[in-house]
This record gives sequence, C-alpha cells and structure tokens, in this order.
Amino acid sequence: MAQTLTFGDSCAPLTCHAWNKERNQIAFSPNNNEVHIYQKEGNDWKQTDNLVEHDMRVMGIDWAPNTNRIVTCSVDRNAYVWTQNEEGKWTTTLVLLRINRAATCVKWSPLENKFAVGSGARLISICYFEKENNWWVSKHIKKPIRSTVSTLDWHPNNILLVTGSNDFKVRVFSAYIKDIEDQPGPNVWGSKLPLGQLLAEFPAAGSGWVHSVSFSADGNKVAWVGHDSSINIADAAQGKAVIKLKTEYLPFLGCIWISNNSLVVAGHSCIPLLYCHDGDNIKFVAKLDNTQRKESGGLSAMKKFQSLDRQARIETNDTFLDSIHQNAITCINLYKGTKANAKKFSTSGLDGQLVIWDMESLERAIDGLKIV
Repeated sequence: MAQTLTFGDSCAPLTCHAWNKERNQIAFSPNNNEVHIYQKEGNDWKQTDNLVEHDMRVMGIDWAPNTNRIVTCSVDRNAYVWTQNEEGKWTTTLVLLRINRAATCVKWSPLENKFAVGSGARLISICYFEKENNWWVSKHIKKPIRSTVSTLDWHPNNILLVTGSNDFKVRVFSAYIKDIEDQPGPNVWGSKLPLGQLLAEFPAAGSGWVHSVSFSADGNKVAWVGHDSSINIADAAQGKAVIKLKTEYLPFLGCIWISNNSLVVAGHSCIPLLYCHDGDNIKFVAKLDNTQRKESGGLSAMKKFQSLDRQARIETNDTFLDSIHQNAITCINLYKGTKANAKKFSTSGLDGQLVIWDMESLERAIDGLKIV
C-alpha cells in the first residue's frame, strides 16, 4: 500500500526530490545546499554522490528521464545542469539565469531541450543550451508577474507553461524559443504563441499564495492549490471557467494529476488526499493514508524521564500523528505511470521520510475508492 524510505541516519527535512528514469536512483536535498544521490542496491539505498556546487539552500530539483540530466536551483540565485560522465561522476554546466533574487522552482520541459526556473525576481527564466559557448542561456518572461514565482509546470506540447506566484495569480504563458523549436500551431489555450505571451490569468482571490500547479495529461486542465486550503481547476475546453473547492484541511503544498479527472493533493495535514473533477464540481474521494496509531500502554517511569529529558514535558499523551508522514508533505512526484494513468506516486516531507504510494493496492484497501 505504502512503502516508507529513509536515507542514512539523517532525519533532516527533505525540501524536494526527483527520480531517474529507472526509479533506482533518487536525488534529494536535505534542506541545505547539498543534493544527495542514492542508488538502490538490493533492499537498501546507498549514497553514491553528493552534489555541493550551491552555496545556499536548494529549492528545486528535476531529473530528465531520457537525457539523464539533473537540474537544480537554489537561494544563491544559481541553477546548475548536472551530467554524468563515463566514470559515473556528475559534472556541472553553467546556467546564465540573470536574476538578482532566489531561484525558487525548476522543471524540465517534456522534450528535455529546455527548462524553466521561477524566482523571487518576479520573472521566469526559460533556459536552453547554446553549443557555441557550452552553457545554458535564458530568456525572461516578466510581465505581468508582480511577486515571487513559487511553482510551475509544463504543458505536454513542450510550449506552454503554467505558473503560480505569491501575487495570488495563476498564469499560462507561451515559452516558445524560436532558436531551438519549430513554429507551434494553435491549441485550446490560444493561437498567438510568441515567448511570454499571456494566454490565461486566473486570480486566486482569497487563496493566498499559490503553492503548486499542475497541467492535466491532455493539457486542457490546470489545477492549483493555495494557502487557503482550496483546490482550484480551470478547464480551457470549457471556456477557462474556474471551479474552486474550499476544504477543511490545513493548506496544501503540492498537487498532481493521476488521471484525466483525479487529483492528489498533500501539505500541512501530512496526508495525501484524492479529489475528483466531475463536471462543475470537485469532489472529495478519499484519504489515502488510513494508518492507525498504535496505542501505547501507559507512561512508564523510564518513558516519563525520557520525555522530560527530550521535550521538557511529562504529559501522558504522545505527539505521534495518525499518519505515516509526521510533518508537512512538501513534494509530490509520479513514481510509476503517467498523469493520464498513474500507478504509483511518491511524497517527501519535513519529517525526512519519503513514501511511495501504490494506487492499485490503495484501491483494494480503501472501501469505495475508484480512480476515474
């Protein structure tokens, strides 16, 4: 149902994580300037590399499955593209971001010929490789962003980009780079597609900061979650109408489509939740974590003194949550399958745990759970 992974002796929070194509290697940042790479050997995970080019906290990691390149971005205003040489060592290539504030998020395009970096400089850098100088150069999308770009996601056509920012807006831009791509044709979001063209803007009024955005598998729908614990979906095929659902949970930090109509969200409530887009409604389907806490048999004298020593408290109640994750979930990634039909997804959080969730076994274990 759910497989929990911990890496090494560290229980540091995991800021973000990314898998390689075969899912036998993982890159993650333990909430500092390092990126750790672990490889699966049998049932264990062994650290194979430690990427330490950044000076400050790493904010985003993405691993391109086909070209096997890793891109990282950090508060130090830099991004690096990491490629593996014949000996298996990772080397960096310079990226000219041209920003004066922290880089906050990064994602490869579906064709892996460019990537987008959001930043606190109120702009998005669309980066592509320039062979003559052997570096990655960027073109900027600035208007009309008014605050930090906190999240972004690519459309399946490799041209459009959806972004969420701290000015309470979700926007769909064209990220067409004429130097490396053919002229794109029209789509449901628009027909004029020069770089930076604003194709849609959704005011997340009352939603606060936008924490995560996700294009659906067909590219017609955009979902986002905000700091007001809401889930929002806009459908370009339905005139870009926005459907909003206010939930009872703590704010969500991540969202991802697992089928054309089903969406997994997670955040400060420490539990992944499944919602379904049905016509003009967003319906709650199920909590995907139904872990029951084991009852402890009272408080022994030894436990009492341990608790007093560690936490300066002697209450009889413990601090364990009724969930696998014991702190906020900060990152959700697909593990097996696609956005049209995901079989497994992974979550990482501030408790230092990484959990792989199996949708098929969850469907069998949870009464009435059917993913459509």
